[in-house]
Amino acid sequence: MSDSKYITLVSGDGFEFVVLREAALVSPTIKGMLRGPFIEAQTSRCTFPEFSAIVLEKVVDYFHYWHRNQDKEDVPDMEIPVEMCLELLMAANYFNLDARPTPRE
Repeated sequence: MSDSKYITLVSGDGFEFVVLREAALVSPTIKGMLRGPFIEAQTSRCTFPEFSAIVLEKVVDYFHYWHRNQDKEDVPDMEIPVEMCLELLMAANYFNLDARPTPRE
């Protein structure tokens, strides 16, 4: 297993996003990929052909937004473009972002 502080998320159209590992682990889906017997655990690189760069970028924004604000109160809402709502809802479901985040391990 790679101990990299960062991981790379790749969209279906080939764009790469370098993400703080600790922030991305809010997603149980990514957590499972990075801790299981998968190639992603060895390379710290996860590919998501289901999502365009525009959608994956917003998911990455959410990971960092959550990481920065997880211990704060009265956090302002994150800006979500109306035209992306359906795609982001599907992405949230895929990444299990509706699940309650687990304490840090």
